[in-house]
Amino acid sequence: MKINKNYLKLKKNYLFTTITQKVQDFKASNPQREVISLGIGDVTLPLAPVVVDALRHAVDEMGHASTFRGYGDEQGYPFLRRAVCGYYAGKGVTLDDSEIFISDGANSDLGNILDLFADDNTVLIPDPVYPVYVDANIMAGREIIYMDGNAGNGFLPLPDKKADIIYLCSPNNPTGATYSRAQLKMWVDFAMENDALILFDSAYEAFVQDDALPTSIYQIENAKECAIEISSFSKMAGFTGTRCGYTVVPNALVRDGAALNPLWYRRQTTKFNGAPYIIQRGAGAVFTPEGFSQVKANIAYYMKNAKFISDTLHGLGIWHTGGENAPYVWLKCPKGMGSWDFFDVLLGEANVVGAPGVGFGAKGEGFFRLSAFAEHEKVSKAMEKVKKFL
Repeated sequence: MKINKNYLKLKKNYLFTTITQKVQDFKASNPQREVISLGIGDVTLPLAPVVVDALRHAVDEMGHASTFRGYGDEQGYPFLRRAVCGYYAGKGVTLDDSEIFISDGANSDLGNILDLFADDNTVLIPDPVYPVYVDANIMAGREIIYMDGNAGNGFLPLPDKKADIIYLCSPNNPTGATYSRAQLKMWVDFAMENDALILFDSAYEAFVQDDALPTSIYQIENAKECAIEISSFSKMAGFTGTRCGYTVVPNALVRDGAALNPLWYRRQTTKFNGAPYIIQRGAGAVFTPEGFSQVKANIAYYMKNAKFISDTLHGLGIWHTGGENAPYVWLKCPKGMGSWDFFDVLLGEANVVGAPGVGFGAKGEGFFRLSAFAEHEKVSKAMEKVKKFL
């Protein structure tokens, strides 16, 4: 037998594995010091009360023969798919529930969706960006073409290189930068002109504060003919440990003579047994009026943190993006330091953890990501330490 040797081309460690090890080593050597983490993008607030109530009720249902559920629809229960359609209707986007596929999170779908496409397709990926885009395509042996994010373009690269599959993430992880309608229209027009497919990661759309900015690629004309949108409840509703997301594959999307919606349906019914009923009930509660109110309160909490981080950096004269429409702040390392050098110094001197920009791609060298997913008190304390350090 032979292994898939493409796996040998991957970096030895995932970025956050390395961060965790460095922090553990520091704590072991400095047990008296308090370390504040603004590095890993994991939520810290508990699930909304209405979600917890829905989960509990679903657990009770599973304990009675009359309401017990076994295998569900692989594409998700109708109640949740219809709720997602209603959510999009609020954005001015009309979807049929057959176009919604519920999953156990965006991360899974971002990798699994590639099953639909031949390995000889070229892939266009922004640099820097969320590592799964790169790693999933390395595993498949695809040719990856990088588009450069930089301070000059606000880390929002626009079309200048052709490829078959295009990854876009807006609001972006790690940079927090968000495409405007005009910029996304350029990408949709480019995909239509070149018979390309956009994989649009909207995991952070709920954090957009500016009503003029799009929160779905389907708010752009013709996008249903060239784009798949993948989203998540992880950051929107705190489901990082609960696991639920969804992918939108429009019925109008056709490539290489085949409609992609039934292909994804076929893939999911073969390789995926569906997200748990209990979890889907919790996700459904997010879309109730009470759920929206509670979830938005959590988002506002994190965005207050993001603004505080951004305001602190402004006061220090440090260039950065994000913090306005995303829970991440992407800053230029001071004094010309490299990303890992700044990580080590910040941890050692200020006892604050962030994420080195180079871990998100070569163009991230010299930059650094701070996360707003923390308690107000810890964010305030961390930024006070940063001010003293810098």
